[in-house]
Amino acid sequence: MAIPVIDFSKLNGEERSKAMAQIANGCEEWGFFQLVNHGIPEELLERVKKLSFECYKLEREEGFKNSAVVKKLNDLVEKKSGEKLENSDWEDVFLLSDDNEWPSKTPGFNETMAEYRCELKKLAEKVMEVMDENLGLPRGYIKKAFNGGDGENAFFGTKVSHYPPCPHPEKVTGLRAHTDAGGVILLFQDDKVGGLQILKDGEWIDVQPLPNAIVINTGDQIEVLSNGRYKSVWHRVLAMSDGNRRSIASFYNPWLKATIAPAPALVETVNHETDQAYPMFVFGDYMSVYAEQKFLPKEPRFHAVKAM
Repeated sequence: MAIPVIDFSKLNGEERSKAMAQIANGCEEWGFFQLVNHGIPEELLERVKKLSFECYKLEREEGFKNSAVVKKLNDLVEKKSGEKLENSDWEDVFLLSDDNEWPSKTPGFNETMAEYRCELKKLAEKVMEVMDENLGLPRGYIKKAFNGGDGENAFFGTKVSHYPPCPHPEKVTGLRAHTDAGGVILLFQDDKVGGLQILKDGEWIDVQPLPNAIVINTGDQIEVLSNGRYKSVWHRVLAMSDGNRRSIASFYNPWLKATIAPAPALVETVNHETDQAYPMFVFGDYMSVYAEQKFLPKEPRFHAVKAM
């Protein structure tokens, strides 16, 4: 079983309806799909690969070797117990957003990532428009909901991760299983080193590396807006004994003050009873709950935020 691969350029031609249906299936049945021919220049993607690797080697690698997770794993191995390392991820990660300080020692990194983020944000908005259309919502509905109106308040962040070779991958996870809290996630993953898996029908399935594809997945807020028609999906990253997996995930998330609720058009009323499956809440409140419960089942998060 393989994650759907969709040619995004087909939206502009005679096969538009087929491509729309493929994206609908990706959202409804998988929660994950890969886009090829997505319009982001390959030259830019090649630069991102090269510079993110250089940034890791120059600015991050030594710090990771001395990190808490490496020390914890070494201690566990020394004890020679059969235990696994819980509550830790074998991951080096930092965030790029419009309001934080970026690494500055790697020549060209900041300029390239600013250009990349601009392209990814545009792609996210195109994907959301396709979701609007597939769900029968007005064009721009999801974007407007995430921005809390017509402004540009939504949060767009980019998480740059590396998963270095792990000497004992059976004892630690690269990234523990979770669903994503936010809206639309666009992942530029390593095209050689695997490890990303999604949970489908009770089985962990690999998200196959595909050169220069962008992996799309839906977060918890898309699940709420669609009243459960689209689901956020559990995923994880395995630690690997060789290779240094690159993973650059960009998140188009609601503004913290945005109110999120199922779109009224997707809530049916039968005998004066509505089938609204999710509460209305302020996204910032949801994030407070998520910070505590990220690696726990998601349904209690919705109950907790409903009670706030």
